Amino acid sequence: MTTTVQALAKMGQPAPAFNLPSTKNVETLEENVKLEDYKGKWVMLFFWPFDFTFVCPTEIIAFSDRYEEFLDLDCEIVGVSVDSVYTHRAWMDTPRDRNGIGPIRYPMAGDVTRETASAYGVLDEKSGVAHRGLFIIDPEGILRYQVVTDMNVGRSVDETLRVLQALQAGGLCPANWKPGQKTL
Repeated sequence: MTTTVQALAKMGQPAPAFNLPSTKNVETLEENVKLEDYKGKWVMLFFWPFDFTFVCPTEIIAFSDRYEEFLDLDCEIVGVSVDSVYTHRAWMDTPRDRNGIGPIRYPMAGDVTRETASAYGVLDEKSGVAHRGLFIIDPEGILRYQVVTDMNVGRSVDETLRVLQALQAGGLCPANWKPGQKTL
């Protein structure tokens, strides 16, 4: 018997809460990451399928390399996969030239129960891994943006920053809107 979990994440509604083990303290791995800890800030939450793979490190590193730009927009980044925090730490401890990712500037969370991936509607029930889901949550905890892609397609940091700025602009942003342009 297969059970299907209905996604709780709905646009314009409160984002599903999470409380996950994380690499916030990479030495001890004893500091969880919780949505409630980010009240009053924007949050960019993203999921990837597996550690030690091919497309995933390109995204994780790209978001880490541009972390300051997110902070400048009062936005925190939280990354999540179904791997454990021990696997995340091992991946971070592995040099990039040996299929590792090196130090990452935002917390990586381990959703080994897959409850958070289910709540956000990105869990592939057949394989047990998360699709590439990206969510932007506003300072009041309301889900404002979501995109889920095939496991083979990486996300754009530039587009994520553009969407975040569009959401923060507070107006109607036409197609191809860029920061600094007028809203409708």
